[in-house]
Amino acid sequence: MTHSLADDRSTVTGRRRIAFAVHTDRDGLSALPTLLRSLALTNPNVCEDFVVLHPGLPDAEFDALRRLHPRVVARRADGRADVFRLEGYDTVVALGPDMVVLGDIGGLLRLRHGVGAVRQVLWDGEGGERRAVLPDGLLVVQRADVDDATADRIAAGAGLEEALGDVLTPLDARYDFLTRRLHDDTPVPGNVAVLRFTGPFDEPGYGPATEARRRFELSDEEFRAAYCALRGGKHPDLLAHCAPPLLAARPSLDLARTVADVYRRQGRYDEAVDVLAPVVGDRLDAPRCQETLGLCLMALSRYDEAEARLLLAAASPDVAPRAFAQLARLAWLCGREEDAHAYAREGLDADPTDGGCHSWYVRTRAEGRTAPKAAPPGEQLAHVALFAEGQENAGDKVLPEAVRMCFDADTGPRRWYQQPVHRLVDEAALEQLNARRGVIVGGGGLFLPDTSPNGNSHWQWNIPDDVLTRITTPLAVFAVGYNVFDGQTYRRARFAESLRVLVERSAFFGLRNHGSIERVRELLPEELRDRVRYQPCPTTVARHLDPGRFEGLERDDSVLVNCAYDRAGLRFGHDYGHFLAQMATALRQLRARADVRYAAHMPADEKFVHDLRREHGLSLPVEQLYDMSNNGIRALYGRSRLVMGMRGHAGMIPFGCGTPILSLVSHPKLAYFLSDIGREEWGLSVHDRELGPRLAERAAAILDDHEAAVADVHSAQKYLWDITRANIDELQQTFGRV
Repeated sequence: MTHSLADDRSTVTGRRRIAFAVHTDRDGLSALPTLLRSLALTNPNVCEDFVVLHPGLPDAEFDALRRLHPRVVARRADGRADVFRLEGYDTVVALGPDMVVLGDIGGLLRLRHGVGAVRQVLWDGEGGERRAVLPDGLLVVQRADVDDATADRIAAGAGLEEALGDVLTPLDARYDFLTRRLHDDTPVPGNVAVLRFTGPFDEPGYGPATEARRRFELSDEEFRAAYCALRGGKHPDLLAHCAPPLLAARPSLDLARTVADVYRRQGRYDEAVDVLAPVVGDRLDAPRCQETLGLCLMALSRYDEAEARLLLAAASPDVAPRAFAQLARLAWLCGREEDAHAYAREGLDADPTDGGCHSWYVRTRAEGRTAPKAAPPGEQLAHVALFAEGQENAGDKVLPEAVRMCFDADTGPRRWYQQPVHRLVDEAALEQLNARRGVIVGGGGLFLPDTSPNGNSHWQWNIPDDVLTRITTPLAVFAVGYNVFDGQTYRRARFAESLRVLVERSAFFGLRNHGSIERVRELLPEELRDRVRYQPCPTTVARHLDPGRFEGLERDDSVLVNCAYDRAGLRFGHDYGHFLAQMATALRQLRARADVRYAAHMPADEKFVHDLRREHGLSLPVEQLYDMSNNGIRALYGRSRLVMGMRGHAGMIPFGCGTPILSLVSHPKLAYFLSDIGREEWGLSVHDRELGPRLAERAAAILDDHEAAVADVHSAQKYLWDITRANIDELQQTFGRV
């Protein structure tokens, strides 16, 4: 089995690292499985590190916990005060062995300031009461707000309120509800999220509290069954940890599909096939299982088997539209346009409103039209890229044209042979590539495993190694990016081998930022690392590729905003609500001095506008870039005074047009670009605790001295253009000028 590895670039993106932490000795260790089970069963979408702080227990003592949870971390500690200086984390939720989780604790994970704690009611023995934070209570520690000196004072015995002072943030009692309030068998209030036992777990007179805890006293198999049976969303890592052992103990078709689905979401397609294929067979009464199996086989480039499975799925009216859309995609990947069109038509016959089938129907119908007159193959360059169509990502429409502008004023089909990057390079496609005077792969974030997975390369170019080695015409990788998200898991072995063959075969291998260069070099043998070079994304030098278009352009009074929502969990974690509120703060200030508008690169981007209006009462007019021409997109960005974008090309395209930018960093590539041009201050993490005020302040500074800001963009751009121009000159020699 090849294990998936998570890409950790939290220091680049500012992604918040969260942990639950429990301090215990050997006596308290036996209570932790119940706590851990309660956490998973009441918050099934939460899977953060569960750190056990202990005085030096043998590692085997934690095996029972590891059977329950995939992210148990054991660390030696001097005492509970070590939760205030837990290395490697930004937010620490300190629990105790005497606790059990009964409800949603999402509110704790969304806290961003101070140290959260419940001030408990204490009796002074004379009928009076006071409130105090108990040393063993629940805490939510923001490590940025607690220095080492404070942690030392707490470790030395200082009271929490005395040591923390204004940093202390009161929490509602439901997050640390004491059982002593439930004497005489008082029922546990329905809103209690965390129940803490102040006496034995089975103390007489506290029956409802005992029963609340007892429902989590389960065997490993009972816990796994309970977790898998929960309705609604579940964290894929936790589901992948619980479901396979349960499948081995209790085989069933539904559970096999559950395991296969979670493996598919994690990119473990081979394991998904191994789980599902033996139990589903050729059954027609399991269309969703056949669909899942077909998708996984397609991701492994086992196209004939995938087609057979998807045809079995399409026999079910409920699944047919989705299955036919996937069959159309499969046929297109294999270069069978007529079959793709026919499959899309069958899907529309099953459901005339299905968007996926309609998209493939239109795309394959267009491919059947008469091709424009082309130059002889020997005079053309082949271009391997993601060619966006319809209402797909606007950045992916502008980018291929920008690449071609580096080499030829004519960017159309007369001078360029187009090879979609996701389409399988078979013998016929190889012949077409070799007939051209050169092959350019790029640009864009093609080093990404999951947008259109294939088993041939494990990145976006669907080419087997044995075909790649038989490309005889000069091959250039141009402005490609390592596009893996912070925290994303993927299989590296097949990708690394394909990468090695690609670098060996390439006459030029240029990546679009130094962050990508470092990441790719890590995956290459030492003798190939120096062949990886820097080639900025050509969208960043648009002013130089099309001289005069942007000079003297009259700017309007607009500030454009852009957000992205693909892989939202990796972008925002638990901080989306915080991000939205901070953006509302900034935009309210900016609207007083500029026409703030929203730039949607694709329809899904408009979620921000809807959420902003619903949650904060702010409405923004929307510029639908996905329906614009490339010139229209560049003109819009070139006229704006400032662009604040989350998508990579919502920063690079306006920058290339000479417009000042501020980047909302939720992916490493934005920080990599700003580092390359020495303008790190233009980036703000979406997780920044003070994002709103800081964004408003930096935007105001740009607007206050806009001429200087534009000059700064031009200065930074010159560095990128000098590199690009030198690389173009070299490649023109490589390809031969025609």
